[in-house]
Amino acid sequence: MKRIGLLSDTHGFVPQQVLEFFKNVDEIWHAGDIGDIGLADRLAAIKPLRAVYGNIDGHEIRQTWPKNQRFMCEDVDVWITHIGGYPGNYDRSIRAEIVAHPPKLFISGHSHILKVIYDKKLDLLHLNPGAAGYKGFHKLATAMRFTIDGHDIREMEIWQAERSELVPDNQI
Repeated sequence: MKRIGLLSDTHGFVPQQVLEFFKNVDEIWHAGDIGDIGLADRLAAIKPLRAVYGNIDGHEIRQTWPKNQRFMCEDVDVWITHIGGYPGNYDRSIRAEIVAHPPKLFISGHSHILKVIYDKKLDLLHLNPGAAGYKGFHKLATAMRFTIDGHDIREMEIWQAERSELVPDNQI
């Protein structure tokens, strides 16, 4: 059994409240737009980190983290990418592969909108944790945590805060 903390679109900022929300997770997964390699290093010092780079990430993050990560967690095939779209509207850069070989859990970021959608056609769960940072158009900052136990993905929980309440002094 693994407890996962999932976030995206931090743009160089992670509120302390997210770290408290992730206190009992086993791993942190970041779906891109990390914003700062130092932030990724600080997250990795707290819990094992899996991450992908996003469209705003510079060369240092792109040299450290891949565009896509596909791996097994317990008995669940997981695919993380930053710009991936969502069921019925997958990004053209991954559409053929996701249709030909769908994972059980597909995670993307980029939209700054939290989404949990089951794709009946491909029999996969799509997660987008929204944006945990304060930069962007979103009004709510969000992150997720959940458990993977064998084949089961369960105990989905959401953290949210008004973006306007997040201040750079209250971060890692």
